[in-house]
Order: sequence, then structure tokens, then C-alpha cells
Amino acid sequence: MSTRDLVKLYNWQLSSRLFNFWMVWLFPFLSFFLSFFLPAGQTVEWHIYTTMRRTAALVLLSTIAPTGTIAATESVPRGVGPEFAKFYANKETFTCISNPSIVLKSSQVNDNSCDCPDGSDEPGTSACSHLDPLSPEQPLPGSVTGTTNTTRALPGFWCENKGHIGAYIPFMYVNDGVCDHELCCDGTDEALHVGGTKCENRCASIGKEYRRLQEERRQSKERSAKQRRTLVKEASELRRRVESKVASLKEEIANLEVQKAELQKKYDEVERAERGKVVKAPGEGGKLGVLVGLAKKRVDELRDTLDKVLDQRDDLQDRVDQLEDILSKLKEEYNPNFNDEGVKAAVQGYENYAAGKSTEKKSEVVDADVLEVLKEDGPDSGINWAEFQEEESSDADIVYNLEAYLPPSVRSFIHSKISSLKVWLIENGVLADNPTTGGPTESKLVKAARDALEAARAEHTTKTSQLADEERDLAKDYGPDDIFRALKGQCVSADVGEYEYELCWFDRTTQKSKKGHGNTNMGNFERITTEIADEEDRVDGKGLGKGPRMVLRFENGQGCWNGPQRRTDVWLACAEKDELWRVSESEKCVYRMEVGTPAACEDVGEPGVGTKGHDEL
Repeated sequence: MSTRDLVKLYNWQLSSRLFNFWMVWLFPFLSFFLSFFLPAGQTVEWHIYTTMRRTAALVLLSTIAPTGTIAATESVPRGVGPEFAKFYANKETFTCISNPSIVLKSSQVNDNSCDCPDGSDEPGTSACSHLDPLSPEQPLPGSVTGTTNTTRALPGFWCENKGHIGAYIPFMYVNDGVCDHELCCDGTDEALHVGGTKCENRCASIGKEYRRLQEERRQSKERSAKQRRTLVKEASELRRRVESKVASLKEEIANLEVQKAELQKKYDEVERAERGKVVKAPGEGGKLGVLVGLAKKRVDELRDTLDKVLDQRDDLQDRVDQLEDILSKLKEEYNPNFNDEGVKAAVQGYENYAAGKSTEKKSEVVDADVLEVLKEDGPDSGINWAEFQEEESSDADIVYNLEAYLPPSVRSFIHSKISSLKVWLIENGVLADNPTTGGPTESKLVKAARDALEAARAEHTTKTSQLADEERDLAKDYGPDDIFRALKGQCVSADVGEYEYELCWFDRTTQKSKKGHGNTNMGNFERITTEIADEEDRVDGKGLGKGPRMVLRFENGQGCWNGPQRRTDVWLACAEKDELWRVSESEKCVYRMEVGTPAACEDVGEPGVGTKGHDEL
């Protein structure tokens, strides 16, 4: 609401209060006094009402008499819009539009006296401007509701605005001594020249400028629509690629499942065949050799762990020394007269720590002893493991020695039967299975079969994960025509004050400090919604306008100090290029970005660009 509207509203409320004072306090007294002098059958209320109305009309007529008469000389009364002209066709009488039971003389139209309860008899004056369904209720004798709180039949004063666009303006703007050229460019709202105000007709120049701006907007709209069509084509191609990738991955996964099943079968067969073979582990010896090998491995692990612990101890000791040095300086240099409980508590704690450290008994580990333990085992230090490695006769040696005395045919027969028997005993739980997968005794054939199977499994897992990602991308909402798929990964930014704000499509919004204080995550993309914008169109076209608009929700950003996590609502409007117009903080840690982009323009055809609503320029 403008300053002038506020002043008018204040004057109307003031006059309403004075009128209320008159009706509540003075009216009862006058009613009692005048009742002795009025003719029989006439009420005091009606007498006062008609007297006041005539007086007001006479005063107004005496004021405007030098400038001319009020009655319209055209075919329809002044201020009547073309859709209401039919109600004023009768030259003799006028019937109130919303109250057909009330019939007035044609001379009572635009006589500056509000005679119809709906105000339809005053289309060209402000006499009925006090009638409004939203106005404060005030007594109004003679009206249908009995108050000023009623609905007018006419939307306002009609300005024809030849050469431009006709429009209705509020009745309170009529004959108020102010030229409202932005609404009524022909100046007919001040035709009575109240206070000497004469408004020239500027419709020719205003209409010319308006048509120029409309042509610029039309051309800009066509360019924006062309950009949108380009984005739609890019998005369509990107989606086609994803769909093709999904189909390819599904085919590859199906082939991998068949391959994996074949490799699993082959590996099982090779492992079963190799399991029954009696093979001696080279250099392993008997049970004592196995035990020595395990013990040596365990000692090596403990030695490595001790070495790491020693390094960690040295690092921690360095940090303790640094902290002791800092606290010692704090104790020596702090001002005891400065009333800081935190500093005093820190100094007191350090003094207690230093006192306890001086009295505790030290039982330090000598580094030389630790270094001695960390030396590698060998003949000169530690354990000489070679002394415990003895040659023993294994089960495999006995079998091979027995087979050496048999003919080749018998030897092959016995060997196959023993292998089959051992496999049967292992599979039925009679003998314990000693798996050698990955060990030194594993055959190259088993290792190759296992490696091929594991590679197939890994590739199958990778392809399955890729397929899930691509299918999620296909199911994701990228807006109308999947258009934001073409913008994904691109960013747009703008400098606002001491910060640079950045929007990365379908990723995040960021606040970047120009003073090197780091970046702040203002939210991560969650979803697309629609909200209703209600703003006046800006001259530069960089505004949301009125109507439904796409809003991108970015949530779960960096937390505010003693507040919630940051989030950003990105409102989109049509523009020729991606541009961040404005950034504001509507409430604590809740930001609002207004962004122009071709992606928010209307879906229009190739050459003929439609113009539905603001969408948006």
C-alpha cells in the first residue's frame, strides 16, 4: 500500500470515528429534542440522514460549480466500464444494480450523493468509496446492511485510456487532486479539476513505451523458449544415454551370472579333484616344522606391533611436552587479578598436575631393551629358528616310497583309488579337511580357477552397483521434460555484500566468504515443489511475478550456531540465461534465492511462442 493510500485510509478512519461519536453521543440528545418539532409520522433518524446528505451535496456542488457540471455528456455516465454500460442505457431513470427495487432519476447518477446501497449510482465520483466489504463496520442509515461494510456493484472507476489499455482504479483515487497516470493515463480520474488539478492525457506516450516493453518481452520470451527447447533436447539425449546404459548393464549382468555359475562349477570340480591328492608341502617338514612356522610368524607379528607402539609412545610424549610448556607459560604470565574463572581453573589444575608428577615413582622402560627385542631373529640375536627345522618323514613320503616298488599300471590304479577314498571320507566327515586355499601347497590349477571366479564375482558386484545408480537416476525427478538433467553439475553465482552465493543445480547451495573465512553449505538438494508467487512484475523482468513457480528445496546444510541446519528455497522464474538475482534470509538459517533460468519457461512450440501468465518475463 502506498503512502497516499495510507493517508486516505487514516482520513477515512478519522471521519468514521467522528461519525461514530455523532451517532453514539449527540444523536440521542438531538432525537429527543427534535421529536417535539417534527411532523407526525416522520422519524428523527430519517430527517437527520436526508438533511446531512443534502447539505453535503450542496457543499460539494458549490465547490465544483466554477469548473462545470458533474453529469456526463457522453452516451454513458463518466466512470462506467463497457461491461456495465447496459445498466445505464435508460435516459430517464436508473435502477440500482444490486438492488433493483430502488429506482432513481437519471439526474441522480454521478451527483456526488451515494443513493444506491451498492454505490452503482456513483460510477464517476468518490461519493461511495467508503463502501467496502473489508472496511470497519460503521452505521450507515438507508443501506441494506445498515453499515458501510457492504460489497460495491462496480469494480472501480473506469479509465478508457485510449491509445493504451483501459483499467479500473479505486474510487478513492477519483477527484483526489492527484494525477494517477500510472493507472489512469488519460487523466479522466481528475476531470472535475479539484483543487485546480488538471491531468493531461499521456496515453499516447505511455502506450508507446508499454508496447515497446511488451515487444522486448515477447522477443525475450522467444529467445528463452528457444533456449528451453535446446535444454530439452540435451536432457532427452542424456536420458536416452542413461536408458541405453541401463539396458547394456542388464545384458552384461545376465552374461556375468551365467559366467559366474560356470566358473563356480569348474572351481568346485578342480578343488574336489585336488583335495584328494597327497602332496608334501615343500620345506614344511612334519608337525614340528608346522609349529615352528606358526611360532615364527606370531613372533614377527608381536615384534611389528611393539615397534608401532613405541612410535605412538614417542608421538604422545612430544604432545605432552608441548602441553606442559604451554601450561607452564600460562601459569607464569597470566594476571591473577583478572577475574577469569576458566584461566584460574586451568592454572590450578596444572599446579596439581605438576605436584603429582614430581612425587610419583618413575618406572620407565629402557629404550635399549626395547630395541634389542626389535632386532630380527637369527644366529646372533633372538631365536635361531633354523635349529628347530628337522627333516621328518611325512605321510606323503611313505605313500610315495610304497608306490615306487609297484608297476606303473598298479601304481596309477592305487593312487586314483586312494584319492577318491580320501575325498569321500572328507565329504562324509570321517576325515578332517585341511584346506590349503591360498597356501603354498595350492596347485596352480585351483588358484587359476579361484582367481577367475573371484574376478567374475567382483565384476558382477560392480556392474550391479552401477545399474542401481543408473536406475535411481532415471527415477529421479528432474522437472518437466527432464529439463534439469541438462543443467546437473552446472553452477551459477552472484556477489551479495561480503559473500558470494553459489547454486549448483541438483547438488548444493553455498555461501562463500570474500574475506577468506571458508565456505558454508546452505543445503543439499532434496526435491522439487511448486509454490504460488505474488509479486508485481519488475521493469527489468528479473522477478517472480504472480502464479505457480517451481521451487527447489535444498536441506540439511551446515548447522547454525545454536540453531537448526541451514536450508535454502530456490524460486525459479523464466529468463534467457541462468542468473542468480537475489538472496535473502527469510528467517534464521532459512535462505531464499530467486533465480532466472530458461528451464523455468513455458513449454511452447517452435515458432509460435504462447503467452500464458507471467511465465515468465
